[in-house]
Amino acid sequence: MNLDFLKAKAPPLFGLDISSSSVKMLEIVEAGKGAYRVERYIIEALPKDAVVDGNINILEAVADAVARGYKRLATRTKHVAMAVPSGAVITKKIIVQAGLREEELEQHVEGEANQYIPFALEEVNLDFQIVGPAPSNPEEVEVLIAATRKEKVSDRFAVAENAGLKPLVIDVESFAQMSALGLVINQLPGGGKEQNVAIVDVGANVMQITVVRNDQSVYTREQAFGGNQLTADIVARYGMSPEEAENAKRSGGLPDDFEAEVLRPFMENLSQEVQRALQFFFTSTSYNTVDHILLAGGSAVIPGLEEIVHTRTQVPTLVANPFGAMQTSPRIQLKRLMQDAPSLIVACGLAMRRFDPV
Repeated sequence: MNLDFLKAKAPPLFGLDISSSSVKMLEIVEAGKGAYRVERYIIEALPKDAVVDGNINILEAVADAVARGYKRLATRTKHVAMAVPSGAVITKKIIVQAGLREEELEQHVEGEANQYIPFALEEVNLDFQIVGPAPSNPEEVEVLIAATRKEKVSDRFAVAENAGLKPLVIDVESFAQMSALGLVINQLPGGGKEQNVAIVDVGANVMQITVVRNDQSVYTREQAFGGNQLTADIVARYGMSPEEAENAKRSGGLPDDFEAEVLRPFMENLSQEVQRALQFFFTSTSYNTVDHILLAGGSAVIPGLEEIVHTRTQVPTLVANPFGAMQTSPRIQLKRLMQDAPSLIVACGLAMRRFDPV
């Protein structure tokens, strides 16, 4: 148990999220009683194929991007919280007797882990966290175990250290995401309590749909559809290179017919995929309603997307912005932050680890 996956840490840190297309760094500080301020952030593009399916493919290229980003971030803080991809982590909840000493609990966790992890324990980083009292028996507690192959962690350590940073917390992307989205859900009517909230995270290649109820995930599904589809559509229609298409997508400057001929059909397809995912949710669970849809990921900020998703699904739809209730430092451009917010959700969850109780 030589790595704290989920446990609290003391020194100031910032969030460092390595995705397939970019590196995101975000620093959040305290701003008075129970309030937070977005102090600084950057998004640094990664070369193509440097990170594939959450795996760091070209370590030097990723470390260089992190070093460039850190220089632009202009902070003195060197400690970082990072995350491993959710798909690389095995998680399991177990029930144990309440009141065990730390060593007894560790032995219990190792014994359980041996049964369900398909690797030798010396090949994995293993951690656990007490979730709370067991639902069925107050004399027992629920414990979350998380395990990942050591190389998934060591690759991220190497990237940070090569860029002159000090990894302090290794989290799991889905946990970091849920932590940040909790800030969004709290701003929904009634704090989102007793409501089904569908989180639609549109990545480069994959759209992940997670339905959350009372802070617990009740359903998750991935569909092979993402923002790269729009890039491919631009390439096909206008004969651009993928790099040119990606830049044009971000900065504008596309032909006049782009919106009607390319963007609108892409948004219709995306909303159809969301509707299909909700149908799967209804048929495979006991629920038959969703109260809110939160759009996350880089494509979430396409103007008009939330209206199109709302029209097709008839579910109130919002672009997820975990910074809605936070202050911002003078160096932050508020309009830019609003545009980038859906891409910064994992980074936000990681940055919030700074405030874990010690």
